[in-house]
Parts: sequence; structure tokens; C-alpha cells
Amino acid sequence: MVVNCVAYKTDGKRIGDITIDAISDILKEPDTFVWVGLHEPDEALLLKLQEEFDLHDLAIEDAQLAHQRTKIETYGDSLFIVAQTAQLVGGNIAFGETQIFLGRRYFMTVRHGASLSYAPARRSCEQTPDLLAMGPSYALYAVLDFIVDNFLPIVRDFRQELHELENDIFAETYNRQTIKRLYDMQRELMTLRLAVAPLQDIVAQLVRLHPHLIHDELRAYFRDIYDHVFRVNESISAMREMLGAAIGVNLALVTFGQNEVMKKLAGWAAMLAAPTLITSWYGMNFAHMPELDKPWAYPTITCVVACIVGGIFIMLKKNRWF
Repeated sequence: MVVNCVAYKTDGKRIGDITIDAISDILKEPDTFVWVGLHEPDEALLLKLQEEFDLHDLAIEDAQLAHQRTKIETYGDSLFIVAQTAQLVGGNIAFGETQIFLGRRYFMTVRHGASLSYAPARRSCEQTPDLLAMGPSYALYAVLDFIVDNFLPIVRDFRQELHELENDIFAETYNRQTIKRLYDMQRELMTLRLAVAPLQDIVAQLVRLHPHLIHDELRAYFRDIYDHVFRVNESISAMREMLGAAIGVNLALVTFGQNEVMKKLAGWAAMLAAPTLITSWYGMNFAHMPELDKPWAYPTITCVVACIVGGIFIMLKKNRWF
């Protein structure tokens, strides 16, 4: 459950890995802060960390229950942030959640569900100690930037898949799996948008507010995250519109194809109706039908029927019913 628990000097240098019980001892030393990474912790571990960092009861309750909406809340001199995460699993989007606790001398992440490890973000911070010297707020920037950057390949892969589905959309034969996949993509992108859109408000707050926790020199970095979130959100909106249009076009083409089939069937029915009507006259069994005793009557009627059917065919062909 404890992925990492590392202590740092305020000059950005790593002190080393520590145990949970040693956190309070490290924080007693001046010019230090602690970065803790958890993955689906149990109640006992969260209560222990609450004691070490003096975290608010409501924040700990949210971290334990998970499945919270994306939000940012202030508890005294600390921030509690909930961010939705996403990654591609088997061609579909799997969603997770990360709760973030930010204080003057600590930074803690709690991951639930589908979420990549923040070890790369931690390594990136340790490779730039001059920026990590700004404290936990730089760790917050690194993690949020990591979360947002993971949205970009998802949108890119979905756009590529939509291009590949275009051939199936305009195919002459109807494919039920195509329309099902388009609908699934639209549903997943809607859920993704609900995860990404609230991040704009959260990052906007971090750009302007919380001066006691966010280092002023980091405001520009958070503005960069805001720009990335905005781009992802716009891409998702554009993709949803494209998927909606693709579904509409696919259904329209299916309807058009059905109409074409019905037109052909109606044309054949019209050509069959003419001989049926003429020959039905000779099934009424009247005693006196003058042409029945004429030797030329049968071929004449046959020629008349052929001419009528041929005329109907030419007319329908001219009107592109065949």
C-alpha cells in the first residue's frame, strides 16, 4: 500500500526513504518535507498518516471511500484535491482516481483504480533539485502534469481509431459492430470529459490562489498545465462531435440503402402487376370473349404484356430505380 515515502531537504536534495513511523521525527527537523505515495490504502494506514500530518477527518474519509468527484477543498493551511485518472486497457478507457494532500511540509498521493505510478514524476523532480527546492507545491505540479499528459495519448488513439472506422462507416453493407463501437467510444469520451473538464477550475485556482502553499515562481508552470487541460478538453469535445456525426452518417447511409432496396422491390412489383392485371381478365370465365376464338389473340396479348412491362422498366430505369 505504501509505494514510496521519501524525505527531502528544502534545497531539493533527497534525504532518503523513511518509514511511516519516522515521518513525525523528520518533520521535527527544520528545512525538510515528506512525499508519500499510497495505492489503495486501508483505513488503519490512512488513520496513521492522519496522525502524522494532522489531516482533516473529512479529507481522510473521502480518501478512504474513493469514487469522489473532481474537486479542490481547503482545510486550514492544507489543500485536498481529487483528480480523475485514465489509461487505455485493451482498447477501452479504464478510469481511476487520485486524492492529493498538500501541506507546507508534506505532499501525499492516494491512488485508486486505473492509475499509473507517479514514480516518473518523482524522478523528474529529483533530477531538478533547484525546482524541487520550492517544496511540495512543485511535487503537486509534477503529479498534475503527469495526470494531464496521460490524457493526450488516449484522445490521439481514439482519433486514429475513428479514422480507421471511416471505411466501415461508408461500407455498402451494414455492420452492427461498427455502430456499437462508435457508441461505446462516444460514451467513454463523455466520461473522460467529465473527468477532464473540472481540472480546468482546479488548476485555475492554483494559478491565482493559495499563496501560503503555492510558490509564486510556480504560477507559470500551473498555467502551462491549464493550457494542456484546455487542449485536451477541446480535443474531447471535437471528438464527441465527430463521433456523433459519424453515428448519424452511418444510420443515414443504412436508411438510404434500405430505401434503394425498397425502390427496386417496388419497381419489380410494378412490372409484375401489369401482366397480372391483364391475365386476370381471362380468369373471369365469361361465356362470350370475342378474341378467344381468334388464332392471333394469344401472341397479340403476349406482345402487349411484353411492351407494357418493357415500358415500365424503361421508365423506372430512366428515373434510376434500377
